[in-house]
Amino acid sequence: MTPSAPVPAYRRLSVEERRSQLLEAALSLFAHRAPEEVSLDDVAEAAGVSRPLVYRYFPGGKQQLYEAALRSAAEELQHCFDEPREGPSLPRLARVLDRYLTFVDQHDAGFSALLQGGSVVETSRTTAIVDGVRRAAAEHILSHLRVTEPGPRLRMTVRMWITAVEAASLIWLDEDKQPPADELRDWLVEQFVAVLSVTARRDPQTSALVETLLVEG
Repeated sequence: MTPSAPVPAYRRLSVEERRSQLLEAALSLFAHRAPEEVSLDDVAEAAGVSRPLVYRYFPGGKQQLYEAALRSAAEELQHCFDEPREGPSLPRLARVLDRYLTFVDQHDAGFSALLQGGSVVETSRTTAIVDGVRRAAAEHILSHLRVTEPGPRLRMTVRMWITAVEAASLIWLDEDKQPPADELRDWLVEQFVAVLSVTARRDPQTSALVETLLVEG
């Protein structure tokens, strides 16, 4: 009689490990279905745990879990903008976009869940979480451009471009991640310079910035 394979020893997850497991399961579900269509039973089943355990970690129910999942994805996404303030600005921006698109590629469920809107469970808090990512991204980009006191036109241009990057990323996922990420990255950098150039016609601060970027190459 062939001896049966040993059963792996059960390992109790730490509080943080269990919480991360629940958040990952929730993000995957929220990305593919409207949040109001996802129940705590669904999250429990996806995570392989009981419903009471989900409530134990998120006593506020699905709304608390949804907000925590958004915040988790938002925090991870913000790390994509961490880049040493050294060297020419555009290559640094390209490296930031490399990390951003890698995040989108590897965490498409979380990215989609972070940016989807129009849900009935959407609140001022969930809106603030998403808007916080956009504002933090704008501040990082302006810092990479060495702009400490941006005027309204420059701030608006940067934030408009961030919105375009978000839209392009979601469409990229819908298009089976085509064109390749490196081509999309280069295209987005070129678009950034293009929109800055348009603003430069009306704004001296942006005009000086564009000249600096062109000199840097």
